[in-house]
Amino acid sequence: MQTLQTTYVPSTEKSVSASLIFLLAAACGIIAANLYYAQPLVGPIGSAIGLSTGAAALIVTLTQIGYGIGLLFVVPLGDILENRKLIVSSLLVTAAVLTIAAVVKSAALFLTASLVIGVGSVAAQILVPYAAHLSPEALRGRYVGNVMSGLLLGIMLARPISSLVAEYLGWRAVYFISGALILVLALVLGKALPARRPSTATAYPALLLSMLHLLKTTQALRRRAIYHACVFGTFSLFWTTVPLVLTGPAFHFTQTEVALFALVGVVGAIAAPAAGRMADRGWVRPATGWALAFVILSGLLPLLVPTGSAIALPLLVGAAILLDMGVSANLVLGQRVIFSLGAEIRSRLNGLYMAIFFSGGAVGSAAGGWAYATWGWEGALLIGIALPVAAMAYYATEFTKNIA
Repeated sequence: MQTLQTTYVPSTEKSVSASLIFLLAAACGIIAANLYYAQPLVGPIGSAIGLSTGAAALIVTLTQIGYGIGLLFVVPLGDILENRKLIVSSLLVTAAVLTIAAVVKSAALFLTASLVIGVGSVAAQILVPYAAHLSPEALRGRYVGNVMSGLLLGIMLARPISSLVAEYLGWRAVYFISGALILVLALVLGKALPARRPSTATAYPALLLSMLHLLKTTQALRRRAIYHACVFGTFSLFWTTVPLVLTGPAFHFTQTEVALFALVGVVGAIAAPAAGRMADRGWVRPATGWALAFVILSGLLPLLVPTGSAIALPLLVGAAILLDMGVSANLVLGQRVIFSLGAEIRSRLNGLYMAIFFSGGAVGSAAGGWAYATWGWEGALLIGIALPVAAMAYYATEFTKNIA
């Protein structure tokens, strides 16, 4: 396999300011939100473009498929192309396609647009290793954690925001507004971001082939990806099924109330920068144990009392906060580990890491819907607990195999 020979613009502490980190965090949140806006809107969108109830789920599925394609085939380009141009180009395409999605009436065109929106949204995952590159080694976990907190806020706020905007302005307004935001973001980042210019003789096909080699030979990548695939599976399962519980006979929530409930997850984003600081102090291993324990506990809490009891809702709120804290912390800890493996392979490692754990999320979402329909809320929760328990069992091997 051809050897990568890459040089980079030197990174110094002076390269990173608080305002730039804030901009990167906000950008990641605005971009990542595009993956989740459609989740509470599949019903009205499907009706408007002529999709059946069953086929309307393709809107979300194709967006996620597009994101997976982008993680594997676009994000690795960050190791060979100038990052600022790659990010801005991706955002300009995404802004155009969001605007198209806001006006089309054809189901085929809208679904195609959904796929491309997913591909373009991987610009967020080019920005994260870009932030790691700019950060000094001693503060890398903190800076990546701060940027990831922005990304996680975008994910957590996307569903309630899209629900509220659609209720008052219609679902098409969600796509118009997002398209405008992404266009403005592309222009701002084009001006504000410092250049990062990898220089390599490696061709794109060889770059993609090298990802298989990295997956086979990088144990830390595989381990962290498996941990997060499990916890992200629980995250997706919970947020797929809890709206069904809240709107059911036990709580009788309206869609607006469900949107407000989803806002409690925002509290969990505070764990991202805290986890980054712990990683910088060399506490990755104990912090990982705590993150996995939080996710397990989040599944146990709702099982303590019957769903319709007086304290069921407070326990559900506590479960949502613990879940999002555990997932946020574990994500940042994983990225801190893999970003320490080498600047020249960060984009590919990040693409592999994200693709693997997003697959876990897809499995969790599908399993949650099936379990809820078959065994009810308690059955879905048991699957949600089993996933992080499996991760915890694998984590225990760190203490028996002398793993750093």
